[in-house]
Amino acid sequence: MRLSTVILPIHRWSEGQKTWRQAEDLGFHAAYTYDHLSWRSFRDRPWFGALPTLTAAATVTERMRLGTLVTSPNFRHPVTLAKELISLDDISDGRVTLGIGAGGNGFDATVLGQEAWTPRERADRFAEFVPLLDRLLTEDAVTERGTFYSADEARNVGGCVQRPRLPFAVAATGPRGLRLAARHGQAWVTTGDPKLYETGTPEQSVEAVAGQLDKLGKACAEIGRDAAELDKILLTGFTPEQNTVLGSLDAFVDFAGRHQELGFTELVIHWPIPDSVFAADQAVFEKIATEAVAQLG
Repeated sequence: MRLSTVILPIHRWSEGQKTWRQAEDLGFHAAYTYDHLSWRSFRDRPWFGALPTLTAAATVTERMRLGTLVTSPNFRHPVTLAKELISLDDISDGRVTLGIGAGGNGFDATVLGQEAWTPRERADRFAEFVPLLDRLLTEDAVTERGTFYSADEARNVGGCVQRPRLPFAVAATGPRGLRLAARHGQAWVTTGDPKLYETGTPEQSVEAVAGQLDKLGKACAEIGRDAAELDKILLTGFTPEQNTVLGSLDAFVDFAGRHQELGFTELVIHWPIPDSVFAADQAVFEKIATEAVAQLG
């Protein structure tokens, strides 16, 4: 079991860089950030761009992996995203993981002036976005005409430091997204079942996540892939235990152990932010960071 963190891009870099350095010092496997233009309760607070933040983080860290949780098609295009990712992979010396999902109905869905896409439209776009991005990150020149996304002699000569490209961690729970994870992913990401977030029980949540894992296994089997090849990542903070998981080391180890038994290989916890939905005791958080993995074995 690996333990990682999410650092929201809410601080000017003169302050924010200290958190990324500290995350590496605490021994986190990876530090991710949200790829949004704004997010929920932080909409009226400072919020900086994900890829510039990760680029800066790459220059003040040496070992820790870096990534998005998650990028989506809401305001991205595969051609420009690929160029930025290849640059980031180079600057970080091959430490980047791209968390990628279909997006949702939040601020990002309408900020460019468009109507929010329906779930089917999001799935349709995601089904084009991921394969094209895969090609752009592995081929020197790509031409493709799609319904939503196209490329005309898009050049990425040299490609990624990581070969054949940087890894994709695909966030998905529906059948089409799970098939994309099975075909293109090196990891799969879930936040649990959103229907259980406020009114469900921990037992119901574990059962729901086990069902998601089962569906992922079936999607892999359909294409002859062993689901064990994919890392399984749980982004915490969105399950019924969200108010207690970071309450103590014992509570976290109990939570993590249940999910480790299901087959998860990486848990991601949010760096504490006072006066927010991610408020937590910093001392307890650091104790979890430094001691939990050893207790899990």
